[in-house]
Amino acid sequence: MRTSPFLLAPGLARRSLDEFKRFAKIALNQEGLTVPTAPYPLLDLRDLSIIEACKTMSDADIGGFSQVSLEHRPGTDVAPPHARFYGSISTELPTNRPHVQRTGYAAWRNRDRRGTVFGKSLWDVDPYTYLGLQVKSDGRKYFVNVQTETIVPTDLHQHRLYARRPGEWETVLIKWSDFVRTNHGVVVEPQMEILKQKVRTIGIGLIDRIPGPFDLAIGSIWATNNPDNGQIVEGGGEVESKAD
Repeated sequence: MRTSPFLLAPGLARRSLDEFKRFAKIALNQEGLTVPTAPYPLLDLRDLSIIEACKTMSDADIGGFSQVSLEHRPGTDVAPPHARFYGSISTELPTNRPHVQRTGYAAWRNRDRRGTVFGKSLWDVDPYTYLGLQVKSDGRKYFVNVQTETIVPTDLHQHRLYARRPGEWETVLIKWSDFVRTNHGVVVEPQMEILKQKVRTIGIGLIDRIPGPFDLAIGSIWATNNPDNGQIVEGGGEVESKAD
């Protein structure tokens, strides 16, 4: 009897090959022994397919009235291709859901990436000091949200996205060690350093609860050790220690 050949689904095979190439590059460059000098791309939102692999969330999911969209915008003479995260915040409460006592938020993140023959697709950013973001902000109070493979699936590590030049494209660098552990928007104790070896999702949320429109453009997100190509955000994440 002849055994049947082991075949991988095309998508799984491609993802597994990409992961193998990444492991091989790390080995060849001895990146585990030295500090990487090249940036590590995480989410290239200039690519329409990457945006399509993301999801949006808002209080509309529980009956609220905030509106949110994440759409691709092609490049122009004055702007690179990017994702536009926009909509309108409403703090109005749904009258038919008395258990809902708080609204006024919107967010997006990448969906869990599909696995490979090596297991779950997780980002290992342990060799890197900073998270880099190319953004154009409207000046509102956005937070960067990072989810890792932890025993508490609802935990997020958050940090304020400080824009120094609202209305202009800029690069913001955030130290991975400055992210604050939260759960449902509240700082939790004990604080634990972010699990950099197992990053599941990255996204951005708006939780200032100020009614009205918002508009944030994001070009790309990456990990880096180079502090020279952006504005470094110093200090903590400025996350509220308790709910309002």
